[in-house]
Formats: sequence, C-alpha cells, structure tokens
Amino acid sequence: MKFSELNLDDKLLDAIQRAGFTETTPIQEQTIPLVLAGDDVLGQAQTGTGKTAAFGLPTLQKVDMDNHNIQTLVISPTRELAVQTQEELSRLGRAKRVRVQAVYGGADIGRQIRSLKDAPQILVGTPGRLLDHINRRTVKLEHIHTVVLDEADEMLDMGFIEDIESILTHVPNEHQTLLFSATMPKQILNIAEKFMQSPKIVKIKSKELTADLIDQYYVRSKEFERFDVMTRLFDVQDPQLVLIFGRTKRRVDELTKGLQARGYNAEGIHGDLTQQKRMSVLRQFKNGELQYLVATDVAARGLDISGVTHVYNYDIPQDPDSYVHRIGRTGRAGATGVAVTFVAPNEMSYLHAIEELTRVRLTPLKPPTPKEALRGQINAANATIAKLAEKDDLKRFEGAAQELLEKFTPEQLAAVLLKTMVKDANEVPVHIAPERPLPSRKVSSRSRNGGGHSRNSHGRGYTHKDGARGGDRRGNGNRDSNHGGNRRDHDSSRKRDSGRQRSSSRNFTIRKNPNA
Repeated sequence: MKFSELNLDDKLLDAIQRAGFTETTPIQEQTIPLVLAGDDVLGQAQTGTGKTAAFGLPTLQKVDMDNHNIQTLVISPTRELAVQTQEELSRLGRAKRVRVQAVYGGADIGRQIRSLKDAPQILVGTPGRLLDHINRRTVKLEHIHTVVLDEADEMLDMGFIEDIESILTHVPNEHQTLLFSATMPKQILNIAEKFMQSPKIVKIKSKELTADLIDQYYVRSKEFERFDVMTRLFDVQDPQLVLIFGRTKRRVDELTKGLQARGYNAEGIHGDLTQQKRMSVLRQFKNGELQYLVATDVAARGLDISGVTHVYNYDIPQDPDSYVHRIGRTGRAGATGVAVTFVAPNEMSYLHAIEELTRVRLTPLKPPTPKEALRGQINAANATIAKLAEKDDLKRFEGAAQELLEKFTPEQLAAVLLKTMVKDANEVPVHIAPERPLPSRKVSSRSRNGGGHSRNSHGRGYTHKDGARGGDRRGNGNRDSNHGGNRRDHDSSRKRDSGRQRSSSRNFTIRKNPNA
C-alpha cells in the first residue's frame, strides 16, 4: 500500500517522500488507520519493521499546533532509542513545525529543563528520567492525548514496569494508548488490560533469519583495540560490500574518518546528514562505488541493498531484534554472507540474548595478528598484480622496467611494489572515543550450552597448528587466513542443505586502495 492511500496530510506525505519511501511496511499499513481512528493499539512487531513511523505519522498528524503543551508521550527503554525516535519524529514533523524533545538519564537535567520551556508537543523519554521530571513538575502530562509504549518487553526486562505504571497514573484517563512489543509476556498483557481500552491487535510475523546462509561470528574485544582488530579482519577476510553498524552518530563519524584515514573507501550515514547527502552516499553504495558504509540503526532502516557480503557490528545492539535486522542485510536471495559482532567482556549477556532469539550459537573468532593481516594484504596485492599483468597495455612501460632492473634486483622492485600497495596501520593511528557502556541485562535462565541452540559451524575461526585452514579462499586460493568470514567448514557437525552452494565458491573483488 502507498502512504498516499492512508489519509495522511500533504506535509507528512512530503516528508515521507523526501525520506525516499513510498510503500508502507505491514505494520504501518495496519497501524496508521487505527491510530487515526482513535483506537488503542497493541502491536507485536520486531525492531526494524517501521513501527516508529507507524505510530509517529498518525500522532504527528493529530498534534494541535495551537496547543503548546505536551500532547504525545513516547516511553522508550533506552537513551539511544529515545534519541533515535526523537530524531525520526522531528524529521517527519519538520514541515509541520512540530516540536519534539527527548529526555533521558545520563544527560544534564538542567539543560533538559531549559529545553522543555520551548514547549514541545511530543516528548520522548526513558522511564527513570521521565519520573524525575514529573516529580520536579518540569514535565506536566495533563494535556496528553496519546501515550506510546515502545519496546515494552525490553522495558520489562530492564525492570521498568513499575516506573511505567507510575507515569501512566499522571496521564488523563481519556487518552489513546499504543503499545509495541516484540513479545507479549503476561506482564505486558497485564499492562494492556489495565491501561488500554479494547485495543486493536496488530501482529506482524517476525522476519525469519536465514541463518544457514549467514556465517555468524563474535569477537571479544575491548574498546581501545576494536578498530585495529576490525581493520585486520578486513585484511584477512577481503570483504566486497560491507555494512558497519555503530550505536551513535558520533561513533559513525569517528569510524568513517578512521577508515578513510587508513585508506578504506568508506562513508557514513546518520540522522544529522541532509537528505541529499544521505541519498548520494546510498547511491554510491548501491552502485558499488563505495565499499564500506557505516550507519546507525535508524539511518539504515528501510534500506534495500543487494550484494552486501559482510556485516560488522562494531557495537553489539542492545535489542536482539536489531541484530536480526542488521545481519539480514547480507545472505539475501540465496547468496551467502558473513556477520561479525564485536563484544566487550561485560556485554556477553547481550550476546546470549541474541543467541536465545536466533537459536544459533555464534562462533568465537580469534582476532588476527598484525602479521596475519599483513599476509592478507600481500595476498590481495598479489591478486591485483596478477590481474593487471594479464592486460596487454604494459608494452609502453617495458623500457622503463628494463632500466629499473639494471639498477635494482627483481626482489627489490617487487618489495617496493608491495610496500606501495600495503597499508601500515602503525603509520596512521586511529583513536575511537569510548561509548557509554550498555546497562546490565538480565541473564536468561537457559544456559549457553543448552536451550536448543545450534552452533552455526563448529571449529570455525580457530587457528590450526600450521596456521592455515582447509578450503579455498574466495576468489584467491592461496590466502591463508585463519579468521573465518570467507569460507565454511563443510565437515561441521551441523547438517546443511545438500543443495546449498559452498560460500568458498563465491568470488570477492580485491579491495583497491582509493589513494593509489
């Protein structure tokens, strides 16, 4: 269905068009008419299905621009989601001049109080900070007509249910409630029964994860070493088209600048970019002119790009469903893909939550050493040289080559050639500022060794005694990488579809140095 069929006003339709969308997602198609009609909605949908626009567009339409009080309250489990939601609603409501503000813990409350004096009509916040403002009387909810509980099961897991119930007691009895949750445990249904009036049920089937087509790895790494570990993985895995996810806009900017400084063909997208810049970057990525795209979850929503070979989660997502949405960008249309997630030691509970949802054990991956990364770069350079040597336009250089051979040995010339093609990370140090640690998460009662998980390939990612692994390198049979991501172990105990192609048969282009 097209957005133009949903009785949205022209300014919102223009905002949707500027964002590059014309067709609704299933949750948008079902939810928007219900919200416009004034119904309470109980929606079961995963992250990445477009639910922010599903509740955002109709609530933006219902804002009374002559009323300078808070009219819609959106409660989010985390500061990251609160900020992302605020940005998306601001973008969609810009033409209408709707004021949207976010309040969350960990930020200067005095600054938030001053911003609240600008009279936002939509307020997005985390439960604890909202209660703080309510108790200070800096947030008044007497004029609220719509309450949105976003990712309610996540708030349940984080112990926020009592806070939510307390917040809802400050909202007028006559209001519309929209509750969205990936799952519907009993406690969530109790909230629906207590605070909602005959809600309409919207249930969107989860997007199935094609785990058989995606090699899923994780790398334990601390923040200070992660960037170098990731770029060394690039050197040994030789990815062709890459999506890298960062948790914040600052992270995306720093990763993009760091990759560019190291000579990688990279750009980043996030909510602060102009629409023109965002579309330009995406066009380059789709056309293969750009090899590495760094993005936040929000900026990457709605992207439909084929041919992505590798997804790197520089920051593990707080929401397991976001993981499914992220890595679903690879392994499409029967093609194979690789997903690598970096995990700090104190974030292992988030990894366990991902494994619970996907019912797949991620394979631990040993970080490559600098020596192994150098070998990967040299192998890639050798492949590039071999390809260039096959061309017949070298005649004009043969005379100059002969003169060089009279001055230098072939070994010296080959070494100089390789040195010009290989990047030395030590020559370009990159510092990525640490992000705020994720909040502690309740550990599932299901053990990591049980619960029906299937490891997505035994033994992959480990170094053999001889430093090599069986199987062919994609597109270059002589690369001796030990670090997964470019072949599968078909001796694995996990049975695979007999008709499935080996990912080692898939060719990857060699990354070219854009500065060469």
